[in-house]
Amino acid sequence: MIADDQIERADAAALAEVGVFVEGGERSGTYILRDFQPVCALTETEGLELLPIAVALEKYEWLKEKYYWKLVPTDLDEVTAQVASQPEPQGVFIRVRKGCQVTLPCQAALYMASAGIAQAVHNVIILEEDAELGLITGCVTGHGVSRGTHWAVTESYIGQNATLTNTMVHSWGPEVEVRPRAATMVEEGGTFVSNYVSLRPAGDIQSNPRTWLNGRGASAKYLTIILASKGSVIDIGGEVYMNADDTSAELVQRGVSTGGRITQRGLMVGNARCRAHVDCAGMLLDPGGDGLIQSIPGLKALHPEAQLSHEASIGKIAPEQVEYLQARGMEEREAISLIIRGFLEADIEGLGPELDARIAEIAELAGHGEEK
Repeated sequence: MIADDQIERADAAALAEVGVFVEGGERSGTYILRDFQPVCALTETEGLELLPIAVALEKYEWLKEKYYWKLVPTDLDEVTAQVASQPEPQGVFIRVRKGCQVTLPCQAALYMASAGIAQAVHNVIILEEDAELGLITGCVTGHGVSRGTHWAVTESYIGQNATLTNTMVHSWGPEVEVRPRAATMVEEGGTFVSNYVSLRPAGDIQSNPRTWLNGRGASAKYLTIILASKGSVIDIGGEVYMNADDTSAELVQRGVSTGGRITQRGLMVGNARCRAHVDCAGMLLDPGGDGLIQSIPGLKALHPEAQLSHEASIGKIAPEQVEYLQARGMEEREAISLIIRGFLEADIEGLGPELDARIAEIAELAGHGEEK
């Protein structure tokens, strides 16, 4: 447990909204970055190492030689250049040693407590052979903080027969610009699961994570759940390169617009015998007509035995669906909430109460047809 003097009560409440619990809770480790300073990096779990990235780079010479800035180039774009230019790197280093299966989730928080700052972080995650980890990453602005910039580079390495489940929850101020740059490499038999939830969106989000399945039987699955409220501009994607036989990938995106603009992208590239599917769906809950959702699924088969497919759909809640549920005793907003929950397919372990509360707010907004 984190000491009472390390995290203020208001900060703890903000972190809890994104699944990071500083008071109790069953977690294998905790890392919290507040503005530019690491508040804590704690773990008592055998086989799990969790350090500020600056400390890890000093401790391990091989980290810089083999992993640091190896999946994401420093000159990829303005975001990576900004992160690389920091005088002292900020972020978290997570390592799970060979054969260690961490049963409790590890949690990491990137917290902007001050308005108007530009937070730049670089995270490196390494799972060695036969390792397993569930990671909850919460990114959040403090109460009353509406403006700021968040740049983040995350490089993840998943060894043979290892499994990483990374659940990221964003809760931003309405004028925050968010630019994550993530890349993952998966070896033979490895599994990468990425859950991304943003139901309190920033003003501007642009993200296109990339994954390379380089070993036979490697797999990746992305589930993205996005709300775009009025004034939000969100461009969300995902690319998976299947470079070995019997690899597989799935990208599922669910977007709800209550007046914001969403672009859903997905690209599957088959360079070997593989199978993959892209599923992009959007729901407009915007009586004012300002909302926009566009889906751009993409497939590229470069091998004769690559089996790739995609589907995309955009619509709104059908009145007959609501009427059907009302005829069976539900209130209108209860019916809308149930329909939205079914559309989002949001059954992510450990996030139920927080997600349910936000969906209830969306249903209330949809019922009134006005921004809260």
